[in-house]
Amino acid sequence: MIKLLALDLDGTTLDSRGEIPDDNRRAIRAAEDAGVLVTIATGRRFRDARPVGVELELNAPLITHNGGLLKYAGSGEAVAYSLLSHKTSLEIVKAGKSFGGDALVSADPQGYGKLLYDRVSDDNEPLQKYIRWSQKLHGPEAENSIEHVPILEDILDQHEIVHISFSGSCAAMHSLDNLLRSELGASVTILSTIYPRRDFTLIDILPPDTSKGHGMSRLAAVENIPAEETMAIGDNFNDLEMLEFAGTAVVMGNADARLRDRPEFYTTLTNDEAGVARAIERFILNQENN
Repeated sequence: MIKLLALDLDGTTLDSRGEIPDDNRRAIRAAEDAGVLVTIATGRRFRDARPVGVELELNAPLITHNGGLLKYAGSGEAVAYSLLSHKTSLEIVKAGKSFGGDALVSADPQGYGKLLYDRVSDDNEPLQKYIRWSQKLHGPEAENSIEHVPILEDILDQHEIVHISFSGSCAAMHSLDNLLRSELGASVTILSTIYPRRDFTLIDILPPDTSKGHGMSRLAAVENIPAEETMAIGDNFNDLEMLEFAGTAVVMGNADARLRDRPEFYTTLTNDEAGVARAIERFILNQENN
């Protein structure tokens, strides 16, 4: 019997327009009504994931920052989080900048979260779009959400840092990923989310004990739920540890073939076909619709 369900957000719970299909909404509510604890497990920072958690009225803490921060959407209470040290944060920013990368620093785990940056390259359109999207999403709170600082290296020691990210084209980020792994080794967790059709890769650098799988394990332990009674749904490689932890693992029809080819993972429909709803119906509500 499944007691905990963790849902990736982008490419999974949300369709390609960034909206929650009505079928997904109904299925999530039915799962909660059936006694299942439902959470979002996302690479997004808490402030960017919170509106979805509030909209869906989820009672479980959200697993955000790829597992780096567990926090209730409604109350804003932090359940658990991991931090990058000042020394490591400084090494990350310097290494990324030496490669020409633009850093986004996610801080303030005890509040709603603050994003710090000092530059956005003219050709880094994904980052430009993200900043505009985040400002639009948070409206009047945008000033507290995102802060442009003169030099990141000078202010890192003034903040509690959950994670640092870089984004750009697939080729450039692949090279940066290799550089960061060579420079930083096991002192951090490096997760790449790759969208080949959009020629876009997001690199997240987190504390060494951080992943969606680790976050899901933490939440399951808090709720005293064994791994075999958990279920996870995802579409990308930053979902892998979560999928491997879960007793029931489901990948989206729009996931990379390397994930869909794993025999231990069940493949549902795409995010534009409400694949989350179909998986919930099959494994939680016992409706064989696939």
